[in-house]
Amino acid sequence: MIALYPGSFDPFTIGHEDIISRAAKTFDGLVVGISEDNAKDNFLNYEQRLNLAQVLFSSFSNIQISCFRGLTVDFAKELGAEIIVRGIRNVTDYESESQMAQLNKQLAPSVETIFLNSPDKYRSISSTLVRQIHLLDGDISSFVSPITKDFLLKLK
Repeated sequence: MIALYPGSFDPFTIGHEDIISRAAKTFDGLVVGISEDNAKDNFLNYEQRLNLAQVLFSSFSNIQISCFRGLTVDFAKELGAEIIVRGIRNVTDYESESQMAQLNKQLAPSVETIFLNSPDKYRSISSTLVRQIHLLDGDISSFVSPITKDFLLKLK
């Protein structure tokens, strides 16, 4: 069974990496889908995020990294993915992700969404906060992998 874990991943955090490694153990194939046209002002362009992901997950034989445009459910159908994986850190995430899952189910009844809860140690980490800390020259070592930290430092 193929699953899709979509997101902007701007940048990848250790929370994202945790969800990806857990999902990769659960499904035969996992596509990490990097959204090119999300509604966010991205810090990293999609090519940088794609390159970073390819390095981060190169040791996983069942993970494919791909960029996509448009609706996530359309990309899932294009891939033949039966599952969309979403990470949940808190109640706010659950409310927005649950609403999105319900709409996606109406758009693509054959695609299910599953939620993976973040461990307590990752619940406060978000890409937005990591970007802010990084741009203000703070230490992001506790929030991203050494690979991601080095990648971001090279951009300064």
